[in-house]
Amino acid sequence: MSVKPSKPEASTMWGGRFDAGPSEVMSRINASIDFDKRLYAQDIRASKAHCEMLVRQKIIAAADGTAIQAGLDKVLAEIEAGTFEFKTALEDIHMNVEGHLKDLIGDPAGRLHTARSRNDQVATDFRLWVRDALDALEIGLRDLQAALLDQAEKHFDAIMPGYTHLQTAQAVTVGHHLLAYVEMIGRDRSRAADCRKRMNESPLGSGAIAGTSFPIDRHFTAQALGFDRPMANSMDGVSDRDFALEYMALASILAVHLSRLAEEIVVWMSEPFGFVKLSDAFTSGSSMLPQKRNPDAAELVRAKTGRVIGSLNSLLIVMKGLPLTYSKDMQEDKEPTFETADTLALCVAAMTGMLKDMTFRTDRLAAAVNAADTTAIDIADWLVREKSVPFREAHHVAGRLVKLAETKGCRLAQLSLADLQSVEPGLTEAARAVLDVNAALQTRTSFGGPAPSRVKEACADARERFLG
Repeated sequence: MSVKPSKPEASTMWGGRFDAGPSEVMSRINASIDFDKRLYAQDIRASKAHCEMLVRQKIIAAADGTAIQAGLDKVLAEIEAGTFEFKTALEDIHMNVEGHLKDLIGDPAGRLHTARSRNDQVATDFRLWVRDALDALEIGLRDLQAALLDQAEKHFDAIMPGYTHLQTAQAVTVGHHLLAYVEMIGRDRSRAADCRKRMNESPLGSGAIAGTSFPIDRHFTAQALGFDRPMANSMDGVSDRDFALEYMALASILAVHLSRLAEEIVVWMSEPFGFVKLSDAFTSGSSMLPQKRNPDAAELVRAKTGRVIGSLNSLLIVMKGLPLTYSKDMQEDKEPTFETADTLALCVAAMTGMLKDMTFRTDRLAAAVNAADTTAIDIADWLVREKSVPFREAHHVAGRLVKLAETKGCRLAQLSLADLQSVEPGLTEAARAVLDVNAALQTRTSFGGPAPSRVKEACADARERFLG
């Protein structure tokens, strides 16, 4: 006698709607517990606030509320102790927590889900998680700015070449160069703060799509969870992922800033430049070439920017075609967001470490400046300032002087007064003085400029604005 294969057991989650459980493939594609278990702390926190509200509103009995609160504390303790068993059959963190809560306290656990849906539950948990990630990022970025400022203050007057098109343009200082990144990271912190403020509204109570008929108090749960207010529209509450997109957008901009600095470190460490040194802590050797010291940490920061930008693109593509409100596609929001947070935290920490470890070779930096005619603009400015020569004409004179120096095989500053006057008779010995790189740098006193006196002031101002 043949035996008919047994049907999969009906899911206890879906109650009476389905007679049989999902296929094995459906279970695998549908389950999210492998990654959304990272939401456990936020899920339990939100459940505790929801439970407290249900009791306050007399929607569930106080005794049931007490049992639920105690049970949730036990679940949290088990997860943090590593003894909690996450079950794929229960799909996600929400049902895993609720399922084990029932094992611990019995029937009262079934009352916890009154007046809420997994749709508003996950939206709330995810917002709480991203908000926590932003708070952690703020701490990391502040430390990064501090490392940049420490080096900028130490080298406020250390001369170095400034580049355009990666061609030596004008002399600046190490401090001035690093302060550019201090400002970039400051804007990144500002974007993160704006994102946090904008996202700080609670979806909890939005239900599956259309709220609930129970007399809930959404303002209470919003306040209990540190939100400024409940979200104003239940459909928006369950379907919005702007906060995750905005987080990944600001993360992408930040990652680009880190990548630009990482690229400079790679260039600065290369033998033709030799501007900086990193210790063994942030470099590696070659398996074949014993003389090599490779800037691997900087290269990996540069590379990981692609992962952050890719995560943003991933979620943008997921969201672009979704009608209101919730669709299962949105389960794909968490992995790219989690990866962004992990990657960003690692890159910020690595860059902070490299900056603290970095030694600037001021002799090589100064030599690079003196090897180029960075004061050509200064001779043009002198003609404008002292002789009232139109700038375009003065620029032409400076260009001819650079060409003369090239012809004579010397630097612009090495031309004699007779050489200068052979091109422009109005040039004097005072004009020759501006060809000195250090003297020229001292004149760059416009606000935001690289004169050491200005850089010193800018360091103090930045420390007050960003770290004070």
